[in-house]
Amino acid sequence: MLSWVGMTSNPYTAFLPLPYRSRVEPEHTWWQWRDNKIHIARARRPKARARVLVVHGMGAHSGALWPHAAALVDRGFEVLAVDLPLFGLTVCDPTEVRYDDWIALLVDLIEEEHDGRPLILFGASVGGLLAAHVASKSTHVDHVVATCLMNPADPLARRKMTRFGSLAILTKPLLKLAPGRRMVRIRSFARISKMSRSPGLSKLCASDELGGGVKVPLRFLSSYLHFRHDMPTVPVTLVHPGHDEWTPVQLSLRTLKRAKGPTEVVMLRECGHFPIEEPGLSDLFGVFEHLE
Repeated sequence: MLSWVGMTSNPYTAFLPLPYRSRVEPEHTWWQWRDNKIHIARARRPKARARVLVVHGMGAHSGALWPHAAALVDRGFEVLAVDLPLFGLTVCDPTEVRYDDWIALLVDLIEEEHDGRPLILFGASVGGLLAAHVASKSTHVDHVVATCLMNPADPLARRKMTRFGSLAILTKPLLKLAPGRRMVRIRSFARISKMSRSPGLSKLCASDELGGGVKVPLRFLSSYLHFRHDMPTVPVTLVHPGHDEWTPVQLSLRTLKRAKGPTEVVMLRECGHFPIEEPGLSDLFGVFEHLE
């Protein structure tokens, strides 16, 4: 199992270009939420004018996104990256976790952490639409930056996000009938092979027992596929990878049209679904520098 706590280097960092390989190490903290021990990686910066909450998707965790989070710290932000139940170092009963729990946890965490400074939610992959929905339920979010807004309620989106292709339309009703404690590895359901343009990074994501190698209950997947997301009134910036072979930008744009506030689209040049390429990283961090 890859446990990045105590490691001399985060294995995901090596996939970023040298100028973005930050020396900022996370502070590993724990938050008791309901019956779960939630792991939160932090870089506290009391004098920072704004904070960023990093929200991962399925097959990822705070460690996988910490290299990007640390680069934001170098650019003047205070950052926290949470491990949602089922992933990362968070301790929970995996059989009991549902997608609705992710929503409730993030809303409660934002309330708990609120200190009056502006808060940006940075959602990656599935975390993008998750962050947007949470922003519609919290009064303390000022902006959402999302790499993807693909809606699981959209049959075309399900076809792209799962390994079942045209059969994906069948997964929604079948999962609803799945036994409550039946578990499946994310990499056997999701197209992790399309995670990155780098075969090495895709392989790391798929083999990571804190991420793509995690087993999740089928009822969790069902709760995700059946969830109806709302869009917020706060600004939403879609920072979509320009060479994403997993989630076509057109599917995210369909969701973005439902936004109730200002929107912007920035294409990350040369980037795959997991953005690590230049000049797309400059595009990404340039968005945040304009938000500060």
